[in-house]
Order: sequence, then C-alpha cells, then structure tokens
Amino acid sequence: MRYLVTGGAGFIGSNLVARLEAEGHEVTVIDDLSSGHFKNLIGFRGDFYAEDISGMDLVSVFSGRPSFDAVFHQASITDTTVMDQRLMMHKNVEGFHRVIDYALRHTIPVVYASSAGVYGANPSPQTESQISSPMNVYGFSKAVLDNVAQRAAKGYAKTIVGLRYFNVFGPGEDFKGPAASMIYQLYRQMKGGSAPRIFKWGEQGRDFVYVKDVVEANILALSSRRSGSFNVGSGSFTTFNTLVDTIRETLGLDVKTEYFDNPYDFYQEHTHAAIELAGEAFGYSPKTPVVEGIREYVRILESRGR
Repeated sequence: MRYLVTGGAGFIGSNLVARLEAEGHEVTVIDDLSSGHFKNLIGFRGDFYAEDISGMDLVSVFSGRPSFDAVFHQASITDTTVMDQRLMMHKNVEGFHRVIDYALRHTIPVVYASSAGVYGANPSPQTESQISSPMNVYGFSKAVLDNVAQRAAKGYAKTIVGLRYFNVFGPGEDFKGPAASMIYQLYRQMKGGSAPRIFKWGEQGRDFVYVKDVVEANILALSSRRSGSFNVGSGSFTTFNTLVDTIRETLGLDVKTEYFDNPYDFYQEHTHAAIELAGEAFGYSPKTPVVEGIREYVRILESRGR
C-alpha cells in the first residue's frame, strides 16, 4: 500500500512511519521540521517533502502520480503553550483543509490526529458525547478539525476518522523540548540529579497512553466501521506520584519528590478516556499498561544514553 504521513518526522508520526515500513508499505512524508527531526526517521526508505502542509496544494503536488491508499494526518502545532491564535488556527486548520481536499478528490480514507484537549474542563471520564470545551487555542483548533471532518464525511464513500489522543509518551519525543510528555520531563530531572517536581500532593493525574498503542490505533482506524472522532487513551487514570515512583524504581535512584503549589487556576486535575466507542468502531484495545510502558520507555532512553 502507498501511504502519505504528514508530520512524519514528529513524535507520533515517526513511530507510525516505522510501523508502516516494517509492514512493507511505501510511505511518503511531509514535515516542515518545525518540531520534528530527521533523526526520528533514521532508516526511512521513502520520499520526503520538507514543506508546511498549510501552504501546499496536495492535488497539484501529487498530480500525475497514483493516488495514495490513505492519508495519516499528524502534522500540527502541538505545543499547547503557543498563544498566537492566528498562527495556531492557520497551521492546524488550514493544513487539515488541504488534506481533506486531496482525499475527497481521490476518494481515499483519512485518519487524523485530534486531541483530548477538545474536552477542556469536562468531567472524567471524558466521552465523545461531551460538548467541546477547550481551555486553549490548541484544543480549539482540534475541535474545529473535528467539525471539518464531520461535514466532509457526510455522504462520503470512505471514512474520515479523528483520534483524540490523550497524554502520549514514548520513544521519539526527545526533540519536542518543553512540549514533551511529563514522563520524559521527570526522567530528565532525575537523570540530571534533581528532585522530581510535581504539584501538591501528586494525586492529580492523567490518562497516559504509550505510543505503541497510539500507532496501533492509527492502523486499526483504517478499517473503522464509520467516520467520527474517537478517544485514544489507556482507559485508565495514573497519578503523578505513580509516574515518579515508577521512574525512580526503574532507574534505581533514591531521590525524594519535591512538591510545590499549582500556580494555574484553570488546571485540569483529572483526565480519563472512555475508549469503548473506539473499541466498537475499529477494535481499539490498548495492550501496554502505563507502568509497564514507562519502564520500557526508561530502559530505551537509558540504552540510548539520553
């Protein structure tokens, strides 16, 4: 099969590219390398376009070539601290418009990255039936992607599936900097000889999901029974204290946790993905328990000398 992966040099995109190529598929990547990195694609065998998807006319760029069998759209500004509303909306939404235009022209399925950020302060467990209530422009941009997808899917012969990622962690996020997962940040603190710092008293938490399960969700979504936006998480809740304890034990360190006051009045204390709909639509069922995923991830980081 021939697949197009936007954002293919990024964290999730590069893991997806590796999986597709391992299965023998031909992959073309589009990535402007604003947050991705070529080192995530060492061993890559396909073609690469170093372009901003929001400014590309995919129909023209790939004119005269056989169409792709599907598009995996991962390209996005993913740093939730970016406050430039126009930049965020243009890059994320206009990029998706370009993908949808191409897909509709060639009648091919699309799997795209949405986000749990669309839920904002909605109570846990977060379900797809909850009304979008984003707390930042990143979450709002992803909510608009879901709106665009819903309209495009009406009467469409193929599926357009959005995956609302919860807190993804795992190999390949080294180059995300401050936007890397909390697990990666805590690992770096402890490896650097510092005490792990978390908000008082560490019983807040998130639905963390290992990148292997997210890649699997993307593959499975190609066979979805219907279009729509679906939660992709672990289906469980993990406290910050558990994160610290697991990393500390895996590294064999004796370091105490430093607790400090939470400075944010809009902070989301608890996320927990309801994943039943994804299971019904395309058989999604995460295989990696969070604690096991953290241990594997830390061992990988250690083996790479991070």
